[in-house]
Amino acid sequence: MSGTFATSVVHKRYLAVQCSWEHKEATVAASTSFRISDTAKTRLASRAAREGSSATALLDQLIIEGIDQRDYPGIVFRGPAHDRRAALAAGPDVWEVIGRLQELNGSEEQRISLLGAESDLHPRLIRIALDYAADHADEIRGRIDRNRAVAEASRRTEREREALLG
Repeated sequence: MSGTFATSVVHKRYLAVQCSWEHKEATVAASTSFRISDTAKTRLASRAAREGSSATALLDQLIIEGIDQRDYPGIVFRGPAHDRRAALAAGPDVWEVIGRLQELNGSEEQRISLLGAESDLHPRLIRIALDYAADHADEIRGRIDRNRAVAEASRRTEREREALLG
């Protein structure tokens, strides 16, 4: 081992992070340490400050999203820090893809073909969205349910307005 390498390792800083993994209602946090470069630490702290969060929370989010992006090529994450959502890189959010597939009739492959034809999404991308949704079912169902509730409330309000003006 060269003297330069040994010296640079000795002078690296360690950043303790607290990681959390959500499993239904329980959240388990484990304290661990990672060695990161000064550049990474500075950028992490700067970004966390801009977002109004802690470096630990941002690092946790980046790790989870980064692993998901590697597991599901074509998936990206959009939205503000408090409301991140999975989406196709060149397309809609995953929950929108799944919500539309649920509205269609037929086998999985028939639905994929129908959605591909109406949206110009490649079937491979639709399958990636399906795979992501299958592994993150609660997250996707929650978004679909919230969207449907908002749409129904909007329809009720519209009917009430029409009745008032009747």
